[in-house]
Amino acid sequence: MGINFYSKKILKLLGISLFIPFTLFEINLINRQIKAEKNLIAASEKDLFLYRQMGASYLCIASKAEVDFKKGLGIASATFANVIIGKHGGLIKELGNEKLDEKKLYNAGTFQIIGSALNICPESIPKNIKNDYEKRLKQLVKQSKK
Repeated sequence: MGINFYSKKILKLLGISLFIPFTLFEINLINRQIKAEKNLIAASEKDLFLYRQMGASYLCIASKAEVDFKKGLGIASATFANVIIGKHGGLIKELGNEKLDEKKLYNAGTFQIIGSALNICPESIPKNIKNDYEKRLKQLVKQSKK
């Protein structure tokens, strides 16, 4: 006893009626992604300040919760980089809309988050990290004066 002629027609009709909406939905998603990629706006100084402060706040809270400092800093820096890539396509207005890759954003985020954390919770920053930050900051100030 197999499927009769009418059952096959009903199955085909159901299959087609389910297939078409999913196809249209998928095409709509692709169009939305393309439009979203075109509308990326470079991160402004205000955006960077917000992301930096959020990272520093996370780092301070993680340090007080006795999370390993390097792990907390890594998570905060990765989040900083991921937000700029996801929301702004890696573009930063201050750099002339230059697109930065994840590694550069991660390193820049690490430096900026430590600087902000030194203002928010200096007692949570290890001495060697603080010394490295101050040394690097002096180098950057010296380079900018040239």
